[in-house]
Amino acid sequence: MQVFTPTDVTKYAPNKYLSVLIAAKFARVLNEFPRDRSLHEKKLTTRALEELSAGDIEYKVVMRRRPA
Repeated sequence: MQVFTPTDVTKYAPNKYLSVLIAAKFARVLNEFPRDRSLHEKKLTTRALEELSAGDIEYKVVMRRRPA
């Protein structure tokens, strides 16, 4: 099992909370694609955190508009 420290995931995101949200949303995107069902396949969350800590995920934060 691979362990991701807050320092690892915050290299490419402003804080650890946002980085976990980004990885979770990316894991949902990965889940939509067909994949090999082999025993050696990594979990989607692990793969998403690996790609985030490597800087392979590009994201954009869109602020919510509050109703007036």
